[in-house]
Amino acid sequence: MPRAFQVLTSPHPPPAHPQLDKRGATLDDKIKRLDAELAKHRDLIRRARPGPAQEAAKRRALTVLKQKRLYESQREQLYNQQFNVEQVSFAAQSAKDTAVQVAAMQHANKDLRAQFKTKAFDIDAIDRMNDEMADLMAMSEEIQETLGRSYNVPDEIDEAELLGELDALEADMALEEAGEEVPSYLQDEALPDAPDGVVEPLPAAHDGPIANTPTSAQRTTAS
Repeated sequence: MPRAFQVLTSPHPPPAHPQLDKRGATLDDKIKRLDAELAKHRDLIRRARPGPAQEAAKRRALTVLKQKRLYESQREQLYNQQFNVEQVSFAAQSAKDTAVQVAAMQHANKDLRAQFKTKAFDIDAIDRMNDEMADLMAMSEEIQETLGRSYNVPDEIDEAELLGELDALEADMALEEAGEEVPSYLQDEALPDAPDGVVEPLPAAHDGPIANTPTSAQRTTAS
């Protein structure tokens, strides 16, 4: 089997080469060390007096700067290589996902065609069943209407007369609501007012037998 097909049918796409990551980490460390060394040379150049010492410090700083530029160029190339590897890996994974999606669609298409060929999906039978359901619902509605009729209702009752009585009843109810909130036959009778004058207190209760006190009429007769 060709290698390209092996990549597409593998369970997982090939990851980025670990060697690229290792080289990138090594170059990053080298660039950091050169930055620290370049900072020292810059400090020596600033503190050195003009002359051979300062020129020597500048030459050393220039050499470090050239190495840093070289490593930065290599790091940039490594970035591009990693990007290319990731793009290839992404393309391989996309191709694999597409193949899985196409296979799933083919399987679903096959199942749907097999199901639509069965009697359960016969369009004529479905139409007949729908018509029968409509007839049954109409029959059920007619039965409910028949069962809901009122018995012992004379046929000679005039509907207009019933409507007139209903209007009169509504008019009477409106008059009662306008005149009083509660109908007269539901209202409580008014109680008489209390008599004027001083209310005499009731005699206190005694534990012993109550003596017969003569009334005013008896006192008059006795006198």
